[in-house]
Amino acid sequence: MDWRKVTRRLRGLALDAAADADAPAPAPHLALGRRGEELAADFLRGHGYRLVASNFKLSVGRGRRGAVVQAEIDLVAYEGSTLCFVEVKTRASDWFAAPEANVDLRKQRQITRAARAYRRLLGLRDAPHRFDVVAVILPPADDTGHAHPPRLELLRNFWTEDKFRKRSWEQYRER
Repeated sequence: MDWRKVTRRLRGLALDAAADADAPAPAPHLALGRRGEELAADFLRGHGYRLVASNFKLSVGRGRRGAVVQAEIDLVAYEGSTLCFVEVKTRASDWFAAPEANVDLRKQRQITRAARAYRRLLGLRDAPHRFDVVAVILPPADDTGHAHPPRLELLRNFWTEDKFRKRSWEQYRER
């Protein structure tokens, strides 16, 4: 795998970051998500991942009503020779549910479709790959102003692409 070649292709696909400089401040939940993605990227680098893309967006088809469906892959990285598509879920607490609980089947399907398009676009169809989730909990500061450290958890191979493969009627009858 030629990392320079992949990086050059991704640079060609990247959006101009300067256009985002004039944008208004994001909503608090978006700022929380962005901070979680930054922490997750640093966390993955610390675990030996090589990041090649972040916030990779593309159209993956049309929904039931004909609207274009956009999918986003939060982080794309390599762990060794394995291409990892990483979904980052950030929450202020896990009191109600763990962050990874929000990576439901619909979200998994969208990311799987986007990853398939990504691999096809870069000529990586047969490359070994997997789908990971990084759960980030960023607790707010308490009443005294003391900020608690963030908690990050890496969930490798959180789902596989196999459950979204099309099956023939014969395969359903065999079950």
